[in-house]
Amino acid sequence: MYIAKHPTFSATPTLLRRFGSQLIKSTVLSASTSLRVLALGGEAFPSLAVLKSWRGVGNKTQIFNIYGITEVSSWATFYKIPEKFLNSTLKCELPVPLGFPLLGTVVEVRDTNGFTIQEGNGQVFLGGKNRVCFLDDEMIVPLGTMRATGDLVMVKDGEMFFLGRKDSQIKRYGKRLNIEFVQQVAEGLQQVESCAVTWYNQEKLILFMVSKNDVVKEYIFKELQEHLPSHAIPDELVLIDSLPFTSHGKIDVSELNKIYLNYINLKSECKLNGKEELWEKLQDLWKSILSLSEHPLKVPDESLFLNSGGDSLKSIRLLNEIEKLVGTSIPGLLEIILSSSILEIYNHVLQTVFPDEDLLYSKNYAMKRKFSDINQEEISGKSLPQKSVLTLSCDNELAAFIAVSRGSQILSLNSEFLTKLGLGSSARSSDLISQTNIQNVTSLNPSALTGKSKDPSCVAEVSHEGTSVIEAKKMELHVRWRTDTGKCVDASPLVVISTPAKPSVTVYIGSHSHRMMAVDLYSGKVKWEQILGGRIESSACVSKCGNFIVVGCYNGLVYVLKSNSGEEYWMFTTKDAVKSSATMDPTTGLLYIGSHDQHAYALDIYKKKCVWKLKCGGTVFSSPCLSLIPHHLYVATLGGLLLAINPATGNTVWKHSCGKPLFSSPRCCLQYICIGCVDGNLLCFTHFGEQVWQFSTSEPIFSSPCTSASEQEIFFGSHDCFIYCCNMKGHLQWKFETTSQVYATPFAFCYQDCSNEMLLAAASTDGKLWILESKSGRLQSVYELPGQVFSSPVVWESMLLIGCRNNYVYCLDLLGGHQI
Repeated sequence: MYIAKHPTFSATPTLLRRFGSQLIKSTVLSASTSLRVLALGGEAFPSLAVLKSWRGVGNKTQIFNIYGITEVSSWATFYKIPEKFLNSTLKCELPVPLGFPLLGTVVEVRDTNGFTIQEGNGQVFLGGKNRVCFLDDEMIVPLGTMRATGDLVMVKDGEMFFLGRKDSQIKRYGKRLNIEFVQQVAEGLQQVESCAVTWYNQEKLILFMVSKNDVVKEYIFKELQEHLPSHAIPDELVLIDSLPFTSHGKIDVSELNKIYLNYINLKSECKLNGKEELWEKLQDLWKSILSLSEHPLKVPDESLFLNSGGDSLKSIRLLNEIEKLVGTSIPGLLEIILSSSILEIYNHVLQTVFPDEDLLYSKNYAMKRKFSDINQEEISGKSLPQKSVLTLSCDNELAAFIAVSRGSQILSLNSEFLTKLGLGSSARSSDLISQTNIQNVTSLNPSALTGKSKDPSCVAEVSHEGTSVIEAKKMELHVRWRTDTGKCVDASPLVVISTPAKPSVTVYIGSHSHRMMAVDLYSGKVKWEQILGGRIESSACVSKCGNFIVVGCYNGLVYVLKSNSGEEYWMFTTKDAVKSSATMDPTTGLLYIGSHDQHAYALDIYKKKCVWKLKCGGTVFSSPCLSLIPHHLYVATLGGLLLAINPATGNTVWKHSCGKPLFSSPRCCLQYICIGCVDGNLLCFTHFGEQVWQFSTSEPIFSSPCTSASEQEIFFGSHDCFIYCCNMKGHLQWKFETTSQVYATPFAFCYQDCSNEMLLAAASTDGKLWILESKSGRLQSVYELPGQVFSSPVVWESMLLIGCRNNYVYCLDLLGGHQI
């Protein structure tokens, strides 16, 4: 072989890989090779693990990492790999530095503001008095010109480590990702001979792989999942015989894109050979997306997607893969994926693809049990004995209470109570409710009601539960108390402030443990617990009289519980899971709620009957929203429909197809109704169904909108990791980048201890709570909980309530700088 006989050889790592690891090891880097120097450059340098796998026992070749750009006549730095690293038998994960500048070469690393840095991440700039090349039509180049390389590095302890190209940086599932990092990890797998990663059409991450031997794709995916974060896992793995190269010895990305296009065309032409192959392919997709490749060959018929490790994003991926498999869209499939077994998903797909085929039924799970047939003893659950703290009032008069729930929704039905709180008429436009939906009270004077707890013994201090991740901000968050619910808390808190005559503030919240709890806001003491018949993701709603709490459950029931004791007052049965949260109509006392059975319901809890139900054309996952003027109920579905319904009759007033699933709950104000969509758009409509504007983010919106007190701004989060503020014309006011996806609904509030400034509380799924100035988006404080967060924050007085997936519900004190 020519290389083995030559004293020096310079190439790109990709070009060298063309020879295959066995040939490199036995010839190029063997003990008998005459190759004294191997210089690799032009691309990311291979990992030390890969390099050592190429090197034969006894090889003495010196190996260099060389780096540079054409604009400075190629090489600018070099680094010799130490023999001790190449000869070590220990596993080495150390990155390889770019090395030292060549004579007459100037190397700088600059941050995004253009300042030279000595530590941290930045872009490489190269130059030097004698290192100048003319580019394109350049006629004059000043001496000392520094050229931007487009290469990102990390500077640590005086050494530069290559991170990747700027144009290789992508944003996927709301997180930044360098595709060269994915390639480097894949190259380190034992079964991989060589590989390349592309960002196809800026929407799919594709791994092209040349394997050393026959491999199973599922095994490669499993290996990648052990080394890569979830947002870096490729969408598809394409096995090829060899990688295509440009004339410069680099990977030909355009040729790879052609290969992938042919690959998907061939897949679409491969018709399914009957229902048996459909069943097999569905099982393969299920196991691949849920990372269950090591599980038994057959997925149990009754397996549920969400219970098997699925989530909303994975459900959309499964939907796309199934529709790509069968070559057609399948109406209603997303709802089936989220609420039904794999067997029912298969039967739903089967009816579309092979309509003449008989459906498949499992022997031990032949039909999905109808919720109406469930034994009442099974659904009722058990009431945990707790001494009741409140007395149930049966007065016909309007109860004096305020209810505070996610999205800054604050409801009060008693004007006298508001006056005693110092709110006066400015806080409302009627005795019942302010504006067109739910009263946005931002100037509450809570001290007139109860004041802060003066007894420190009733506060359960938690000193090491979370981490305050900033040091010098205007506000700090400290855990006041936490309560263990037994399992994850995805529901959001409901805070009910009772009559001034008998002051009490109670937090109502449910969890995956089937527990519904009532907790004293100030002390964290549990007033009562009730075990329901299934998982609770629905947030609680209070009745018009204040005597009842209404909550949906996974077992298909809507529970009406006495607010003072948790005792069951009534249960209403739907035909599927209820994750939607109820909305109360203050003019009638009716409660509206949606179900995965695709219906919206109007319930009269006092007469214990369903007033009407409406089939909505898709699963109702989110919560209905009520407007009083005009009197409309807004309901959104996973089928992509937004419906306006007459709350009195249940008749559809208008509906709009958004084209993609709606996980977000609609939010209405005096003029408009707004909702987020999975396609990444926030949509705004008039109350007559005309779309006014849309605002686009780069990732799906699951967060529900929240309006400011003036209804001039709207706040929401996106899976692109940003919190957004738009005005009511759809123009961006500001956006704030968090550290993870934002699923929860923000909460706008007035912080009275800091000059009555308007603030915004929000949560990202990595457990961080963010406090921002609502007008500017400027960060006030951030606090990290020890678990993921899908619950939405609720603020009352200077306390923030939120649920966490570490099984706890938290109450945190918001402390201004002068208090610390």
